[in-house]
Amino acid sequence: MTGLLHLHNLLRWVILVLLIWTIINNFLNKNGKETKILTIVSHTMLLIGIIQWFAGAWGLKLIQNVGMGALMKNAEQRLMAVEHPLTMIIAIALITVGGISVKKGKSNAKWFYILALVLILSRIPWARALFPGM
Repeated sequence: MTGLLHLHNLLRWVILVLLIWTIINNFLNKNGKETKILTIVSHTMLLIGIIQWFAGAWGLKLIQNVGMGALMKNAEQRLMAVEHPLTMIIAIALITVGGISVKKGKSNAKWFYILALVLILSRIPWARALFPGM
């Protein structure tokens, strides 16, 4: 699980850079392959996160061990087991909708990407190491 955690941690930087690059290109009306790469990387990140939630210590096991009531009273546990996963699923859905909008040639894609970026930045566990292995 440690390897997956490090990969998950590293991919957040890839997603943040790709997301900012995609937003800038959308405002400049330049849509390249970064939207497709962003979608692929974010879906890969989602799969890794789901595996970690079910098999790791900060998801389902934590809920089973402490109970949902106690978990919801603890800010750090609530962030890791509930808020982070749900918010990231919503953000990845927005990235996917943005990619579909780009593919259809619509100009509203940038707003999906901006909202996804705000959601991601709001629920990244910043207290953890900024780079894997630190």
